[in-house]
Amino acid sequence: MTIELSTKKEYGAELRNVVANRLEKLMEKNDRIIALDADLSAASNWNKLAVTHPDQFINVGVSEANMVGMASGLSIAGFTPFIHSFGPFVTRRVFDQLYLSGGYAKTTINIYGSDPGFAVGPNGGTHTTLEDVALMRSIPYSVVCDACDAAQMDWIIAEFSRREGIHYVRGNRKSVHDIYPADTQFELGKGNVLRKGTDGLLVASGQLVYEALEVANRLEKTGVSLTVIDMFTIKPLDEALLLKECQGKKFVVTLENHSITGGLGSAVAEVMAEHQLAIPLKRIGVSERFGEVGTPDYLQEAFGLTTEAIEEKIEDFIC
Repeated sequence: MTIELSTKKEYGAELRNVVANRLEKLMEKNDRIIALDADLSAASNWNKLAVTHPDQFINVGVSEANMVGMASGLSIAGFTPFIHSFGPFVTRRVFDQLYLSGGYAKTTINIYGSDPGFAVGPNGGTHTTLEDVALMRSIPYSVVCDACDAAQMDWIIAEFSRREGIHYVRGNRKSVHDIYPADTQFELGKGNVLRKGTDGLLVASGQLVYEALEVANRLEKTGVSLTVIDMFTIKPLDEALLLKECQGKKFVVTLENHSITGGLGSAVAEVMAEHQLAIPLKRIGVSERFGEVGTPDYLQEAFGLTTEAIEEKIEDFIC
């Protein structure tokens, strides 16, 4: 579907505060909502929940696997658990627990993995997650989202609270550019066309949706017209929209703050291959590298995910 964009090009609310505030509102209406954090409640701002709703918040300590097990047990007991940690600690470190105590056991666990990709900043390589989408996509019946801004993150958390199953959303803890007006309504499994073009298709997710729009505006000045899709639900992917917008295009580019292996680019490539689309595809993301220490700005440049680097890669691809 096509959605009106925000006219602002500003940074919005910190996404950690968006999540905490939405959970607080959900808890006020539903005492079965439980939030669990693994000794990072100061980083996530979930410590406010310990004050406003002490009976609905649990700090499990530095024990992420135990947190997943507790969430599974709470789900079986009729509660709706939300869990948080940095992206690698709530996916890679606890994957077996998520797969078995979550997916296999058919419990409900809502997961916020914070600071993916270059957003990790100086916490370094051990805290960098470039594979979380690939891991979470592999759990049967899971839902995997990559939130691009505050309005979208707020909607995703509220929507997760109404569903059963394994749900994962990744997103920066800090402020990102506003893309959508506040209170925009979305639909899980449906991408949003943010810009219409005639030459190529640019499919982006998460924080890089802003860069995708900036690159499209830059390339328009050189005579290259791009359609831009915000594919915020990576699983289930909006195959119908992807196939529709591929029609008549000369090339397709995917853009993600994640490894090009197993993420959005892989999901798009799988659909295109299965439908035998003979259109050149370029996946832009992180390739064959681990994280490192640096500011988010430095890491975004090091990973080749700045507006300038993305524009150059697309220009090289279509030449």
